[in-house]
Amino acid sequence: MSPVLISAQNTVTLVLGVVAFALMAWALVDCLRVRADAFPAASKRSKQFWLLLTGVATAIGFVSIFAPLNIFNLAAIIAAAVYHTDVKPAVRAVQGRGGGSHMGPYGPW
Repeated sequence: MSPVLISAQNTVTLVLGVVAFALMAWALVDCLRVRADAFPAASKRSKQFWLLLTGVATAIGFVSIFAPLNIFNLAAIIAAAVYHTDVKPAVRAVQGRGGGSHMGPYGPW
């Protein structure tokens, strides 16, 4: 293989690893900022559960920055994605911070 192709592959792999790690770190920081009572009020597991899950995911993401396509990192990406797409909007709606208002130009939808 040519050195240019290898360098391009390494760059793409590193970018994927950094993006995945940023997704996981963002989930952890957001989870830290949410009140503990918002999780059960939104019918989600406890704040401690989500802190543990996003914390372990972030640690795996940090270790896997240079190899983002291993099975553990993919599971960590899924955990962070579940937090961002399911848990985060639900707790924001409970806290009244935009996530569940669904206001359009002519009222709620």
